[in-house]
Amino acid sequence: MALTLDGTAGITFPSGSGTQAAQSKVLQVVSVPYSTSTSTTSTSFVNTGLSASITPLFSTSKVFIICSFMGYDAGGAGVNWYATIQRGSTNLGSATVGMATIYNSAGGVQGGYAISYLDAPATTSSTTYSFAYAKSGGTAYLNFNGETSSITLMEIAA
Repeated sequence: MALTLDGTAGITFPSGSGTQAAQSKVLQVVSVPYSTSTSTTSTSFVNTGLSASITPLFSTSKVFIICSFMGYDAGGAGVNWYATIQRGSTNLGSATVGMATIYNSAGGVQGGYAISYLDAPATTSSTTYSFAYAKSGGTAYLNFNGETSSITLMEIAA
């Protein structure tokens, strides 16, 4: 098998040569389903148990995390359901899930949602990412009616 080393273009691998370090190439994918039902009334982020680990091949790699989840809000108007991705105990950023904005007096709101984050862990050690959530009032539920949520990790060569 031959490869080409060019000072301006980098390394070129022949097609079909296996794991490659070409920029922006997906090197590996880890996906974990999670069907346990959980709930919280906490205003601080609570880990749900939805997590996955990946061992990057290169310390320069990025990890793209996608959490797809089924949320239920039995709260009322003016309260929010928050979701975040964590690396270990580090919060990587959060998003407000707009369930409260579509709440009506007839009952709670349930739906499928997704959040994502592009991380640069700068390691070749096993790294765990998890999904956490919080509520500004009332109760937030994950997989309330037996649904399945998931977390997917993709290592991207950088």
